[in-house]
Amino acid sequence: MEVVASAEKPRVPLPQLKLDELLEELQARIAAARGTQDRVHSLLEAVLSVGRELDLEQVLHSIVEAAAVLVDAEYAALGVIGPDGRSLSAFLTVGVTEEQIAGIGPFPEGHGILGEVIRHPEPLRLEKISQHPASYGFPAHHPPMNSFLGVPIRVRDQVFGNLYLTEKRGGVQFDEEDESVLSTLAVAAGVAIDNARLYEESRLRERWLRANAEITYSLMSGSARAEALKLIAERAREIMGAALAAVALPMEATESLAVDIAVGVDAEAHRGLVLPLSGTLMGLAFSAAAPVTSADVRQDKRISPEPPRFHGLGPAVAVPIGTGEGGVRGVVLVAREAGAQVFSGKETEKLQGFAAQAAIAMELAERRKDAEQIAVLQDRDRIARDLHDLAIQRLFATGMTLQSAGRFIGHPEAAERVQRAVDDLDETIKIIRSAIFGLRSREGAADTGLRARVVRVVDEETPVLGFPPSVRMEGLVDTDVPDEIADHIVAVLSEALTNIARHARADRAQVAVATDGREVCLTVSDNGVGIAPDGRRSGLRNMAERAEQLGGHLDMPSSEGGGATLRWRVPLPGP
Repeated sequence: MEVVASAEKPRVPLPQLKLDELLEELQARIAAARGTQDRVHSLLEAVLSVGRELDLEQVLHSIVEAAAVLVDAEYAALGVIGPDGRSLSAFLTVGVTEEQIAGIGPFPEGHGILGEVIRHPEPLRLEKISQHPASYGFPAHHPPMNSFLGVPIRVRDQVFGNLYLTEKRGGVQFDEEDESVLSTLAVAAGVAIDNARLYEESRLRERWLRANAEITYSLMSGSARAEALKLIAERAREIMGAALAAVALPMEATESLAVDIAVGVDAEAHRGLVLPLSGTLMGLAFSAAAPVTSADVRQDKRISPEPPRFHGLGPAVAVPIGTGEGGVRGVVLVAREAGAQVFSGKETEKLQGFAAQAAIAMELAERRKDAEQIAVLQDRDRIARDLHDLAIQRLFATGMTLQSAGRFIGHPEAAERVQRAVDDLDETIKIIRSAIFGLRSREGAADTGLRARVVRVVDEETPVLGFPPSVRMEGLVDTDVPDEIADHIVAVLSEALTNIARHARADRAQVAVATDGREVCLTVSDNGVGIAPDGRRSGLRNMAERAEQLGGHLDMPSSEGGGATLRWRVPLPGP
């Protein structure tokens, strides 16, 4: 039987070129899939890296570094939008060296292309930056940049800042996938920033609470008020990141504040100053019973330039210690170095809460002191009553008995001795009555202190001078200087200011009263024409005689830059 083999179908050969194209396409798709997988893996790593940090500054650095790696950009930056919502308050960069940054100059403020993303918070992709209508060009020494990709970062539906990427490596353009990856990173960045801010706020709140507890304990444990005020200034400066902190308290019977405490940069220029309620941040905060801020305290027209006291400082804020309802007890001021970030509303609010708690602690301490004083006065009153009702009556009765018994004594010398005993008893009764009067008497009014008297003299002479002199007081002026010397100081000060108004033709004057417990020194200086060598000297002679009467002296050292300086110095009596 013959077997017939079945015919095979002929194979259709594929062209070699077509096969190569298919293989290349397959390899490209495999490479793309691998690239996508690697990119997704890199994105996940970046998200984890960004979310791992809790320090806000470190989070921002991690974000901008991850963005540059993910889209393979040579340069990357993160601009933080300021409180005004139109400009940048911070600018972090990757890819630009410190030398390049120094050559370029100040960081951008949010104009040009950067401002375009701020004004329209949507992703922006450009092939060439210079071709966009909003482009301003680059400053000198700026590295060349062409391709651009910008993406906003939102935190709780609020735009926190923007990511800016330029110069994709290899000379290619940023594509839709780059935009998608960067947008995804921006979402994760917003969550990480929010977490970091919440963590920072919780730590800051804890520090404020700890500071309040420390101040309350200090006041309630009987520490001196000066120590508590210094603690307020130190903690406010530390927590607010300030270079200077000062605390001023109102002076009784005057319209002025005295800076009792100052810590930090150039604190000596503030310590001891007597400030009017107008023309100073502290005075304005005290009068309004509300915070007063300044973006640059050196250029603020609300603040008097004299005396110069804010060298090297910039942003500042003054908040009242207490409220208008409960009474403002003082003012705390903090200032940062020039060029530092201005104090935000949240920072000011925290400082105001801290000052309010400090006012409550001061109120409690004063109430406790008043209660102790009342107890002392009540005890004095009881002693005075017992002395009057018991001791004096018994002494008086004894004196009467001796006096009546003297009539029965025949011996003249014995009778004389009894009479002397009666006289001694009368004198003793007078002494006890004087002591009782002293126990029940109140102290003199507080406005008779030297501090208040000096301020009153300056206020009275200001209309005649045509400008307010600056006043500084250092040391325990009211405590260490006795009334007699204080009277001479007030008289000398009045004479000195009158002479400036009549003869000096000055527009600035400084008054300083200082004591170290051993001597007191009054210094009055001005920027006028100086003392004429052939002028009248009667006023100066009177001042010198006053000093000599008290064992002191008057000298007039030469002043740099013209004007005159008068220094009246006398020793204080020993304890």
